[in-house]
Amino acid sequence: MQILYLDSVDSTQKYLKELIKENRISSPCAVVANSQTAGVGSRGNSWSGVENNLFLSFAFLQKNLPQDLKLESASIYFSYILKETLSEFDSQVWLKWPNDFYINDQKVGGMITNLIEETIICGVGLNIAHAPEGFAKLDVNLDRDELIKKYFKNIEKKSSWKQVFSKYKIEFYKNQNFYTHSENLIISLKNASLQSDGSIVVNGERIYSLR
Repeated sequence: MQILYLDSVDSTQKYLKELIKENRISSPCAVVANSQTAGVGSRGNSWSGVENNLFLSFAFLQKNLPQDLKLESASIYFSYILKETLSEFDSQVWLKWPNDFYINDQKVGGMITNLIEETIICGVGLNIAHAPEGFAKLDVNLDRDELIKKYFKNIEKKSSWKQVFSKYKIEFYKNQNFYTHSENLIISLKNASLQSDGSIVVNGERIYSLR
């Protein structure tokens, strides 16, 4: 895994996308920044870039990932492995469907996933040092670089989607008091039914985690 460390960047995800599009770097690879000025969140929102939090984007070729991992499952797959990695540091973080990290009822971070040709690119923002207004900070103190090292080591184990999903579905009940967004609508997860591909069914409508 080639990792580029930057002091500051507008968005680690945008930066990594440009490097890949211009064939200036090859997968697997990652970009880490100490600060981020224009981070990208889900649904085109910004992600506030308070210095010394985790700003990480990484890329893997789709062909090098577990065979049963589909694109619609990727966001949950990589997010849950990060959740498990954080648990190794004794964090009580949990994964709100499909890609938000929470401590109790407050958001501490999130992940977005994109596909560029045959490359999956994931961007992660996590409040490990400070919390912007309206958000929470991670519940444990940890070393950023040690977290990244452990995370990529866990990814490299190539757990199958089935293995990851079997653990995630046990914790899915934690979503009951929360909401998600679909086509600009706010949807309650109270009666959501989790499907084997990571999608949910709400009021007879299937919603995918494509973000």
